[in-house]
Amino acid sequence: MPAIVKRLTAAGLVDVDYAAASLDEAAEFEPRYGVYTLSNTYHCTQALLLDAHLDRLEDSARREGFALRYDRRRLKQALRRMIEDSGYGDARFRISIPGDRPSEMLLSIEPFQPPTLDVLHQGASCNTSAEVARLNPAAKASEWMHIRKRLAAARPPHIYETFIVDADGDILEGLSSNFYAIEDGELRTAGAGVLAGISRQIVLEICAPIIPPRLEAPRRANIPHFSEAFLTSSSRGIIPVVEIDGISIGGGFAGKITGQLREAYERWVAVHLEEL
Repeated sequence: MPAIVKRLTAAGLVDVDYAAASLDEAAEFEPRYGVYTLSNTYHCTQALLLDAHLDRLEDSARREGFALRYDRRRLKQALRRMIEDSGYGDARFRISIPGDRPSEMLLSIEPFQPPTLDVLHQGASCNTSAEVARLNPAAKASEWMHIRKRLAAARPPHIYETFIVDADGDILEGLSSNFYAIEDGELRTAGAGVLAGISRQIVLEICAPIIPPRLEAPRRANIPHFSEAFLTSSSRGIIPVVEIDGISIGGGFAGKITGQLREAYERWVAVHLEEL
């Protein structure tokens, strides 16, 4: 089923002048100057922390040099209408705002495909790259969708995600995720120079009874010493990482602590869903 893209204007939802098979393909038609957020629905019309997504959207716009002018209630109603009319059931959606037309929004949806059981149980193989960096890390800027595509397209089929490494050798975040390593009994993740992911906020809230957090970027040189690793994103939750740059982590198996965190994460999600 193709993606559905509409523009939310003062007159309501209107069709765009292009068609796309997916959200990734639709991104090609979106302006480089702007901001966006991306998530998915549960039980068709429920969402997780959508207001937090919109708070970050507004903050990202300020960081990119423009202010948003929109009605949240009207936005949620329009998104709900698109999802109900699509017949997709659970949907993955993106809200994009062009910087030169901040009073308009692009709403894109596609059927939601949850992570496969294979990647959840067996973990993901990933790689690192020092070739790119976010120009404005704290902002979810539309330009990043275009910058990251080259790297994502170039990685081998078995590589699930690429993690950005800075000049000091710190692993900051993924092209579309936050990154975490368990090392010396601590949960380590970058505290600066990264996008504050919504799923990351949940992980940092739930992790204390399981493992103490430390806001310090794991180092690439220490990959052999990671006992476990994982990534998070809004539409994937917690995904175990069992290999980085060909180096096995945790013997190549999804770790026990990662599993405990995923269970706690899913319990947290179940009681915090809200209707659009």
